[in-house]
Amino acid sequence: MNEASERFAAGQTALVVVVPEAEPVVGVLRSDLDTAAAYGVPAHVTVLFPFLPVAAVDAAVLDALRDVVGAHAPFDATFAGCGRFPGVLYLVPAPDASWRALLTAVAARFPEAPPYGGAFDDVVPHLTVADGQGPEALDDAEAAVAPRLPVRTRVREVALLVFDGERWRRRADFPLSPDTPGAAGP
Repeated sequence: MNEASERFAAGQTALVVVVPEAEPVVGVLRSDLDTAAAYGVPAHVTVLFPFLPVAAVDAAVLDALRDVVGAHAPFDATFAGCGRFPGVLYLVPAPDASWRALLTAVAARFPEAPPYGGAFDDVVPHLTVADGQGPEALDDAEAAVAPRLPVRTRVREVALLVFDGERWRRRADFPLSPDTPGAAGP
């Protein structure tokens, strides 16, 4: 059994905000210190993982995703510092409220897919740099990343990723929309 099949299951899906601007800062470290990167997961902030099994992602689910994500206005985000969970180094995105509003709205629309399987009471928006590492590796990674911050991006869409058993692949994109009535502001 390979590492991907131990960590991910074929047909698993995720909703993420891809942050290509972070790749020059964290890409090499992620390839060494975050197994997800080796399976095609780009630098990102997770919106909802695990999402529904790919077989359950039908036209109605895609429409619901368009609606819930489209109810939020695009926003600027800055990653100016690092944070840690046990064994994890991540970049902290700000403004926190814009991220949390998006994550909370998507999770509320799909209660059958609780974030991280319901493992955490408070889902903290983050961009993983290193996962499953010891303190020394996290210290070294932070020392390498911190001087290269901040990273800035404009959040415009949420991507649906699907794991095919070997790689995560981008299946669809759902734009945030400032023109949607009731759009959540930055």
